[in-house]
Amino acid sequence: MTELEPDLPGNYAAVLGSLKVLVKEAQYRAQRAVNTAMVELYWNIGQTILDKQASEPWGSKVLDRLARDLRAEFPHMKGFSRTNLYNMRAFAGAWNGQEPIVQTSSGQLSWSHNVALLTKLNEHGLRRWYASKALEHGWSVAVLEHQILTQLHTREGAAPNNLEARLPGEGTDLAREVAKDPLVLDFLGLTEEAEELAIEQAMTLRMSQTLAEFGPGFAFYGRQYHLDVEGEDFYIDLLLVHVPTNRFVVVELKAGRFKPEHLGQLNFYVAAVNDLVKFPGMAPTVGILVCGSKHEPTVRYALDGSSQPIAVTSYTYDKLPPEERDALPSPAAITAALEQGSVGSAADGE
Repeated sequence: MTELEPDLPGNYAAVLGSLKVLVKEAQYRAQRAVNTAMVELYWNIGQTILDKQASEPWGSKVLDRLARDLRAEFPHMKGFSRTNLYNMRAFAGAWNGQEPIVQTSSGQLSWSHNVALLTKLNEHGLRRWYASKALEHGWSVAVLEHQILTQLHTREGAAPNNLEARLPGEGTDLAREVAKDPLVLDFLGLTEEAEELAIEQAMTLRMSQTLAEFGPGFAFYGRQYHLDVEGEDFYIDLLLVHVPTNRFVVVELKAGRFKPEHLGQLNFYVAAVNDLVKFPGMAPTVGILVCGSKHEPTVRYALDGSSQPIAVTSYTYDKLPPEERDALPSPAAITAALEQGSVGSAADGE
């Protein structure tokens, strides 16, 4: 045990411990308040959709457009995907009584808990029962799903069991999940991803404004281009077309230094564009990965090609086949585009 410094009061450790508890309790109350506000927002969005669909032709195409427009207005919030809008609609439909959603057990749970209740249960009475139990015992989503799967409602009051002892809650699991819920942090715009997204958006904007620096033959196709891969939403930073070789060029920008997972993400996008976007007769898509810092952007290239199913081969510019190299701007051209944008931005801010 660490000894206290001689000049500290004897009860210092106890006071410090009590202050730590106060800080954590205040943090938890704030997190719960934000979570409740977000769940209420999602219910209101879902109810708005239900109201519109009751009187107007608000079909899937309208919801797709709504998801795009909300993401464009609030780019740091991941909760506005097409799939989540449908979840919001189902959420409002499932909790449509006179009682405000914030006064229900469901309103005090995380959004992930509510999605589990919606997808795992069909009866509203059971949803209310499990929501109440999850809040009472502080279940994590995993524990909630386990209890639903094993039909706890049919076993409660039957033969004694030690299930609760083996799956303790005491509020800690729920508190932990609320604190770490990425949607809650996105709701406030406080995540590292949100900060990185702002940087990447600035980089993307500079590049799209300076396409002439890339060389002849490039056409702009889309920024934050949406891909729907079996119900999951993905967004390409910049999608170009190289007209002379008739192929798409995927550009992904990452703030900070290169990480191996960046290359995997880019190759995934290249494969998805080939499968979902590329028109018949077009040449295979190629990809550019730009990892930038304030002073030294790094350009890497990747192609969707592999000699083994589990490996994706990556190339540097000088190792690209001639036809792929012709379809890409040189690293110097990309760097010039970024630096030109940086100089312009700096001048604008002076």
